[in-house]
Amino acid sequence: MEHEMPIFLWKRAKLTPNRVAIQMGETALTFQELHEKALELAGKMTAAGMKKGQYIGILSPNSVEMIVMIHALKYVGAITVMLNTKLSPSEVSFQLEDARVSHLLTDSSLIDKAAQSAKGRTVTVHSFEELQRMPSASIVPIQTISLGDTDTIMYTSGTTGAPKGVKQTYGNHWWSAIGSSLNLGLREDDCWLIAVPLFHISGLSILMRSVIYGMKVILHEKFDATRMNQAIHEEGVTIVSVVTAMVSRLLQEENGAPYPASFRCMLVGGGPVPVTILEKCSSLSIPVYQTYGMTETSSQIVTLSPEDSLQKIGSAGKALFPSEVMIMSEADEQQHDNLPGEIVVKGPNVTSGYLNRPDATRDTIRDGWLHTGDIGYMDEEGFLYVLDRRSDLIISGGENIYPAEIENALVKHHAVVEAGVTGLEDETWGQVPVAFVVVNSDDVEEKDIIAHCLTHLAKYKVPKHVYFVQNLPRNASNKLLRRELLSLLD
Repeated sequence: MEHEMPIFLWKRAKLTPNRVAIQMGETALTFQELHEKALELAGKMTAAGMKKGQYIGILSPNSVEMIVMIHALKYVGAITVMLNTKLSPSEVSFQLEDARVSHLLTDSSLIDKAAQSAKGRTVTVHSFEELQRMPSASIVPIQTISLGDTDTIMYTSGTTGAPKGVKQTYGNHWWSAIGSSLNLGLREDDCWLIAVPLFHISGLSILMRSVIYGMKVILHEKFDATRMNQAIHEEGVTIVSVVTAMVSRLLQEENGAPYPASFRCMLVGGGPVPVTILEKCSSLSIPVYQTYGMTETSSQIVTLSPEDSLQKIGSAGKALFPSEVMIMSEADEQQHDNLPGEIVVKGPNVTSGYLNRPDATRDTIRDGWLHTGDIGYMDEEGFLYVLDRRSDLIISGGENIYPAEIENALVKHHAVVEAGVTGLEDETWGQVPVAFVVVNSDDVEEKDIIAHCLTHLAKYKVPKHVYFVQNLPRNASNKLLRRELLSLLD
């Protein structure tokens, strides 16, 4: 039987009611105030027909209202489907259908996208403002949960291009927070700045840590290098979570000034940090800790400990305390350390599988180990080095982009016979997607293909360039060789 414990916010409001939980601009809420607002909203949600066990979507930019919504749904006992605001209506629509979402909660700025996404679906759309105006029903809020209960669903694209809903339990979030604190430590004055989206695990995991640790969070709607640097200097921020592209911009805006001594951790995910950036941060006494993780591991699962950050430049570190990492050869599925192989991970922060996808779950999780599809090696001291992020994966500004998903959209164009997509190095974003297409018409132009993609894909997934070629590189089994696509430009 899974261990039961109090809902995180419920318990935190009893322990430290007067501590500030969340601050955004001039708005600040204590844990008690956050609890009361969430409880009140849970009553309104119940009046609107939301029930325990339902899958309820949230489509919103970062906001205090969104945080209240997230916690209110836990008091209702619903499962929260976190939706990426950058997705096109057709992409959101797929996820609503796949998760059998009954209600979609959205910020008023996205009400049109929400309505378009829900069109033709049995989904009731509520704006945050509309929900706040509703009468409140009498409810008995959920106060305890089992760590095995599913709390949130986040979609991640698979190598086939079909997004899959990752199940994240309360236990996954709990152990992710515990593993992080055992590695980074926890100080009474800790304050974590969120400038990454809450609909990503990088943002949501900080929110979970906030109520588990009793830690203040400063929330920004989106990343702004000037504002983040100012918060670090003037608002007592001790920890931030960023991706590599954000680090570069922070350094540019900082103009060579060191960060205050109170700032103790810049946690960097989304791919390796170039050595030149690490060295520049070191010269400015900016503590940068590289991490390795994914939606399926409820944030980081491997992190470089503070004492090793300079001795092991380029490494993602070691597995967090409750977790394990292993390198497995694809040929014989045996453990190998010093040789490159597939990174497999295990631990209580790792998902139990994908929503409504038993086949994908069986393919990915075997004997309790999650097969990441990423390639890496471990040195003689057990430090992980990531060589390829899922060999074909494109990481652009911290966003994971799977070529197959873009290729599926490209071949829907009437003139496209074949399509191949890969990543091109980019100074700002790390990588950007570019497409190579074989067409059956001389009349189609790059702008036509890009316009077509904009109707099917989120903007960050749309190829930055489209190259027209006679043939795509394939092996003897006719499998597309994406790694050879860029050689067509020579």
